[in-house]
Amino acid sequence: MAQNSKSFVEVDGCRVEVMRGGKGAPVLFLHGAGGAGIWAPFMDKLAERYEVIVPSHPGFDRSATPEWLDNVPDLAYFYLDFIDKLGLDGIHLVGSSLGGWISAELAVRSTERLKTLTLLAAAGIHVDGVPKGDLFLWTPEQRIRNLFHNQKFADQILSIPMTEEMADIAIKNSFTTAKLAWSPRFYNRDLPKWLHRIDVPTLVVWGAEDKIFANAHAPAYAKLIPGSRVEIIPECGHVPQIEKADRFLALFGTLANGAAKPAAKAKPRAAASRKAKPKAASRRTARKPAKRAAKRKR
Repeated sequence: MAQNSKSFVEVDGCRVEVMRGGKGAPVLFLHGAGGAGIWAPFMDKLAERYEVIVPSHPGFDRSATPEWLDNVPDLAYFYLDFIDKLGLDGIHLVGSSLGGWISAELAVRSTERLKTLTLLAAAGIHVDGVPKGDLFLWTPEQRIRNLFHNQKFADQILSIPMTEEMADIAIKNSFTTAKLAWSPRFYNRDLPKWLHRIDVPTLVVWGAEDKIFANAHAPAYAKLIPGSRVEIIPECGHVPQIEKADRFLALFGTLANGAAKPAAKAKPRAAASRKAKPKAASRRTARKPAKRAAKRKR
């Protein structure tokens, strides 16, 4: 097992917990609504070749809940600042579910530090006529069971005794998820307009039996991201990196090793279309232009 550690990093006045292990090019993994959890077997495998970095989002797990956190775009800007803080470059960004949505929002703002993007059953978009599972209506056991096609994974999680701290974290994660994704349910109406800006090799991975976001979301995402590739894994639920770890690792390896065809640059829109917006460097720079300008004048 690769050595890994936990520590806290403060970014934008928010103290977040970070798991970290391995050496090599950075893999930044953004977790789903259930939190970062433990150092999982797929992380350990990745850490044999990469430096794996797994932060708990602001408002989740043992990370602080900042006053500025209102929506998923706020988290996208936060992670741009997080990347700056850690001095990361050439990043393989991997996002699962809610973390996939954050990853997509980050990438439409800036791909400057990214090498590849992998979306695992990502929230963030809506497909007409395709219902979503409602995490807010399910019991805690239903939420866990509906993550998996193979129920042995759910049985393993449910067999772990629930401590008071674990219960508190679960409530905290649910509260923050509701704040970010209650209405509209797990998507941003504006995100599809800007997914054409993603210009790094992108892989969209989905489980064929996903009960939370049906696999019809996979081709819908790929249609909006130039040059992206779709892989739908049979007999797999919402978390392919856990339920089908070997297949996920093989797909990721192909992408990271450069075998995947680079994403094509988006074609310019017609003259009457919206003017392209400059890529946002970070949430700080977006919110404090006057302060930066004053410094330059000195």
